[in-house]
Amino acid sequence: MHAVFLDQQTFSANVKFTEIKKHVHSLACFPLTKPNEVIERALNADIIITNKVILNEEVLSQLPQLKLICIAATGTNNVDIKAANKRNIAVTNVSGYAKNSVAQYVFAQMLEYFSRVNHHNNNVEQGLWQQSPSFCYHGNGSQELAGKTLGLIGYGSLAKAVEKIALAFDMRVLIGERPNVSLIRAGRVKFDNVIKQADVLSLHCPQTLETEGLMNTAIFEKMKPTAILINTARGAIVNEADLLDALNNNVIAYAVLDVLNQEPPTFNHVLLTNQHKNLKITAHIAWASIEAQQRLINLLAINISDFNAGKFTNRVDI
Repeated sequence: MHAVFLDQQTFSANVKFTEIKKHVHSLACFPLTKPNEVIERALNADIIITNKVILNEEVLSQLPQLKLICIAATGTNNVDIKAANKRNIAVTNVSGYAKNSVAQYVFAQMLEYFSRVNHHNNNVEQGLWQQSPSFCYHGNGSQELAGKTLGLIGYGSLAKAVEKIALAFDMRVLIGERPNVSLIRAGRVKFDNVIKQADVLSLHCPQTLETEGLMNTAIFEKMKPTAILINTARGAIVNEADLLDALNNNVIAYAVLDVLNQEPPTFNHVLLTNQHKNLKITAHIAWASIEAQQRLINLLAINISDFNAGKFTNRVDI
């Protein structure tokens, strides 16, 4: 089995591919692959590993040797699953690898917002504490997480890891049901009720036709004006223009985005050219602790090994 990794550069340079190499005859790695380069690079491959490179029907129809697509992520929207099915090409993904990394990121952002550690450190660096007539300098103060309501939209392994930490901080956790459904599953709360009650709303749902643009003006207007939004899922879940309006008009208090609708963004991206003081943007790194990256690569190796053994581990095409 000959494998190609079409976008190795989506991983850190110190991630090791030793486990994958144990289960293939050869592994060719390309830093990045443009659409017009996919066919040439993958023509003789039995296995394609892709993080974000798009494999649509036009591409798959020109790869007769291909037997397995390993998506190096949980989301599968860059691969045409139906087209792969039609050609008897197996498709696998990975999940759960980043739960600790994402949960740590979510709480790093929450703690920075509510504890204002950088603000208080800056107060000392600027000499404000030294000038204080009292033993402490309060500045903008701080708030406790205890007692605050965390709303989770999506409830896979990532959200569950966030929930575990939230409960340790004595937060109240509400798990949102899918919007516009009449049946509320056990342990879930109606979507609108979560939106209205959350002090922190954390997004962990996949990008689908139903979730694209889910967070829009109508939803922001239902949230508390003191609420903060954290998106570590997919950029398209948030209507970015509506979010900017909500921040500009104090409809919600704060937002943290680790993902954008276009990645990497252009320099004239609406949220970058109009960067709001209550908006923090990071470069899709919540998942990317070195431990999580290595864990993901090792899971890919298991998918390949199990496919070779006739097992259906992490198959998304069945």
